[in-house]
Order: sequence, then C-alpha cells, then structure tokens
Amino acid sequence: MTDELLTVREVKAMLKIGHTKVYDLIRSRELPSLTIGRSRRISAAAVRAYLASRIDLGEAA
Repeated sequence: MTDELLTVREVKAMLKIGHTKVYDLIRSRELPSLTIGRSRRISAAAVRAYLASRIDLGEAA
C-alpha cells in the first residue's frame, strides 16, 4: 500500500474546512475513512476522489 493516510486535521487544512465538516463528510460516507485505535484516518486517494466528484458536479467543497 503506497497511499498516504491523513489525519482529520490534515484533511481539514487541505480542504480549508472545519473539523465538524470533515466528520460530517465521514458520517455521510462521502469521505471514506478508517479507525486505527482511537484515531480516524482518511486516505489521500479518498480526498482526491471526493474533490474530483465535487468538481465534476460543479459544486464547491
């Protein structure tokens, strides 16, 4: 596996949104994630796919 795993804080900074919005995206399954212990991780590929889907739909993140 070569894909980087990001923290919620890193995704938040990358998308320039709040942590509540990141967790909302995770809860709604728009942004797939996994839990390792008590930590939530999101793959960089999942973030890219989310952005691509939003851009394809002509929506802002």
